[in-house]
Amino acid sequence: MAKANLKGFEKFMNQEPKGAKKKELIKQEKRRMKKERNEAGRLANQKRYEKSVGISTIDSKQKFGKNKVEKLVEGEPSGELMPLNKFISHAGVCGRREAAELIKQSFITVNGTVIIEPGFKVSEKDLVKYKGKKLSAKTTAVYILLNKPKDYITTSEDPKGRKTVLDLVRGATPERIYPVGRLDRNTTGVLLLTNDGELSQKLTHPSYEIKKIYEVTLDKIINKKDFEAIYNGITLEDGFVKPDALSFVDDKDRKVLGIEIHSGKNRIVRRIFESFGYSVEKLDRVLFANLTKKNVNRGKWRMLTEKEVRLLKFMNKSFVKKIKPTVASS
Repeated sequence: MAKANLKGFEKFMNQEPKGAKKKELIKQEKRRMKKERNEAGRLANQKRYEKSVGISTIDSKQKFGKNKVEKLVEGEPSGELMPLNKFISHAGVCGRREAAELIKQSFITVNGTVIIEPGFKVSEKDLVKYKGKKLSAKTTAVYILLNKPKDYITTSEDPKGRKTVLDLVRGATPERIYPVGRLDRNTTGVLLLTNDGELSQKLTHPSYEIKKIYEVTLDKIINKKDFEAIYNGITLEDGFVKPDALSFVDDKDRKVLGIEIHSGKNRIVRRIFESFGYSVEKLDRVLFANLTKKNVNRGKWRMLTEKEVRLLKFMNKSFVKKIKPTVASS
């Protein structure tokens, strides 16, 4: 077969990506490297833990296959069985997704044995411990709405010693609570904290399409072309995303927008605007599910009412009210 004649096309070959495409590739590479570091850290932590306590680790996926999780601990107790990550969530340690990570990192023991499979079945009669402390799935449900300020980490604890959202609700309840979903360090606004694992799972699962509204302040005025491109949906490195609504908060200030979105992807609002070359100077979540920060000052909190809790529990994708998006005028 004859060789293709590439003469004259050299300038189009092996070009470095530029602008937003280059930023996306850099972010993707950083995520890959971070994932590798986390996995290496997990394995190292697992080995250290096993060595320190002198016990073995059981991975039910390795022993029985991907789709079959069996009870492995001797002396199986009677009672209703549930996945280990669900048990931890009901114990008020964190949400199910975070619990799965704790399990994989060898922080959880069941009847004296480290378990690293989130789907491992346990009951309330099993002796489940987190970092040596006994857990109980029976708790009093607590629901707290916080108006998160900047410079607080949305996590239960931070190994770097930074301030967390739990510092703001210290003393509010004797129960162990955790944040539902995440707001990054510089994002402010509505945040729910609870120990209700089932509700937490529901409010963060993509299938329920839980509504979130943010007020976004950009570093410069957004032009009509970029506005309409965002409104129509864009493809980022982790897939396609389209706002449910997009509009200006004030027509006189086109650096401030309101965006409604149900995607729960990491830093999704910031990444949408950054992909068009805008820097997000302020990001404030004004609504999450049916909760707003009305009458709750920044850094303050309040308990949810019974009616609010009831509405949250009955909320699913068939209850989500879709707001017709608005398009900017020229």
